[in-house]
Amino acid sequence: MTAVRAGRASVVDFWQRHLERFRATHAPPDGRLNALVQPRHEAAMGEAAALDAGGGGPLAGVMASVKECFAVDGLATTLGIPSRIDCRDAGSGEMVRRLSRAGVVVVGKTNVPQAMFQFDCENPVWGRTLHPDRPDRGPGGSSGGDAALVAARVVPLAVGTDLAGSMRQPAHACGVTSIVPSSSSLGPCGAFDTMPHLTCLRPRAGFFARTVEDLAVVLDAILDRPVGWQRPDVETRPLRVGWWDETGPISPSPAVRRGVREAVARLTLAGLEVAAVSPTLAEEAAWLHLAILSSDGGRSIRDLLDADRPMPGIARSLAIAGLPRLFRPGLAAFANLAGRQLEARALLETGPRARRGFEVLMARREEIRGRLAAEWRDAAGRVPDAIVCPVFALPALRHGTASSLLLAGVPCCLASLLDFPAGVVPVTLVRADECRGRDDSRDPVLREAARTDEGSEGLPIGVQVIAVDGREATLLTVMRHLDGCLST
Repeated sequence: MTAVRAGRASVVDFWQRHLERFRATHAPPDGRLNALVQPRHEAAMGEAAALDAGGGGPLAGVMASVKECFAVDGLATTLGIPSRIDCRDAGSGEMVRRLSRAGVVVVGKTNVPQAMFQFDCENPVWGRTLHPDRPDRGPGGSSGGDAALVAARVVPLAVGTDLAGSMRQPAHACGVTSIVPSSSSLGPCGAFDTMPHLTCLRPRAGFFARTVEDLAVVLDAILDRPVGWQRPDVETRPLRVGWWDETGPISPSPAVRRGVREAVARLTLAGLEVAAVSPTLAEEAAWLHLAILSSDGGRSIRDLLDADRPMPGIARSLAIAGLPRLFRPGLAAFANLAGRQLEARALLETGPRARRGFEVLMARREEIRGRLAAEWRDAAGRVPDAIVCPVFALPALRHGTASSLLLAGVPCCLASLLDFPAGVVPVTLVRADECRGRDDSRDPVLREAARTDEGSEGLPIGVQVIAVDGREATLLTVMRHLDGCLST
């Protein structure tokens, strides 16, 4: 995006470069990425020519992809469901209109998992998206198509949504930066909502780019107001940053733990006040977040699929989500006996809730919000402005394993539950000596985690930054100190 903003070429030139890179990554025999599944190149070229003729905005000439859930005039919002293949968008939605006003040229829509319900990117309509560097792995999900395009340098900017890590996990898996502003700053921005019953938790739109600087520029342009990005030379005091390197019930891969600690060391050298805080509340928040998401027993996703058959991993998740609470303690006891401890706890924590049960979940959310300050306050009575922690317990997942490894995404849930701005910065790559080392386990989830580590050398690892003070400016400042750790 730097060359675009500097005006070193015409907009049509930038469009041509995008088209060449698209063909290199998508056209046979070598192009197998399959991320930009609904290109609109003819329309995009016309828009690029119009920008060259005059006009535009602060992002004039930037080529961008958007997740399939955003309406783009003439394209389809299938959500990977075959019966929705003819669901054409009658016009462009709020996000695309904002992009257009800023001068962005939308080159098309990207792939998603079926019903946007997994940490992967495969469905019966558009097929499977591959990781940009490793065809045996996926780019993550549900915004994996957009992360893959930025990582493969097909576009410098991409737009996704995040409800439980759907942007942060792909950014981590593909080695790109991302930001998810708070709902009060941007919100879903017109994205299709697959869980409309959840008025208490809403998907949030956000952005992928290759640098934090690019994210800051995009956020200023799309929000139509300066974010107030703090810079170290004008800060009145050092930011206070708390950190942890745990990831909940699935312990972190060695590279994940190392990535956080290297990020902490970098922030300390930059002069920020950095201190370890307890991750216990974050894991508690994650179980609560999953309980809220499953509180309708998966009914919203079933209604969306209607007569279409869910893919196997999604079918399994829906079957578990729909189990009546009456049967769950007995099934959990059986799962424990069989060595499936993580499945047993998930059975007890999630599932359908009646009105009273849902109200209890909402009360627990407010309790967690109120406990943050008390549990993270230091000896001087100060609370962190931001948190640095893992994004995901594992590097990029092997194809077909996302439904088994849902709990690897526990680190993303705190920011989602409490609507904190959050972002991801790539910081390192998995080393050869970090592909093994997990303890043997009878639990099939932990065995799958060990298989994920195997052969992961060279895959990118990101860290998550959460603005506990609720300010995107704080988030971007901390992310800026970490930018450039990993050359992308």
